[in-house]
Formats: sequence, structure tokens, C-alpha cells
Amino acid sequence: MTESLWAALSEVQDPEMPVNLVDLGVIYDIRRQNGTVDVDLTFTAMGCPASEFILDDVRERLLREEGVNEVRINLVWDPPWTAARITQAGRDALESWGLAV
Repeated sequence: MTESLWAALSEVQDPEMPVNLVDLGVIYDIRRQNGTVDVDLTFTAMGCPASEFILDDVRERLLREEGVNEVRINLVWDPPWTAARITQAGRDALESWGLAV
């Protein structure tokens, strides 16, 4: 039921790194009930300068999905994000830009 939402968020790029939010591992969970989508996400660091851009991009992208009328974003700090959450595709994308993970 949430596969299309995960796919939609895989189109949202981190504004500071050449990798999408799903592969970066900052999306912790997505739940959908009726027209409301709840997203649990974190940032790679507290005080992330791109946090508002990311929140806006997540909300905007999910609202384009059929049947989504409301998006609620829950910031999650536990467990803290680590580079271990980056998928292999994300690691490959970062390495192609010369960033080691």
C-alpha cells in the first residue's frame, strides 16, 4: 500500500548531496490511512541547513500522488541517522561524485 509512496520519495533528491532521500536512508517509515500520509524522517545532522527544503519537497511530492490529501511529517532523532543507513545505490551515487562513504 505504501510502495508507490516510497517510489515517489525516491524521486526527491537531497539538496546538498547527489542522492535521493530513500537511498540516503533518512526516510524511516511511511504510513497511509485514507488520504493522509505520515512520514517519519530524520536529517543527517541536527541543524541541517536544507531541512526546510527537504520538508517542502517531501510534502509537495507526496501531495501529487493519487488520493493523498494531507502529508504529516514527523521528525525522528532516535535512532540517529548514520552512514550505515545509506543503500548500495546511494553509496554508488555518492562515490560517482567523488564522495566516499
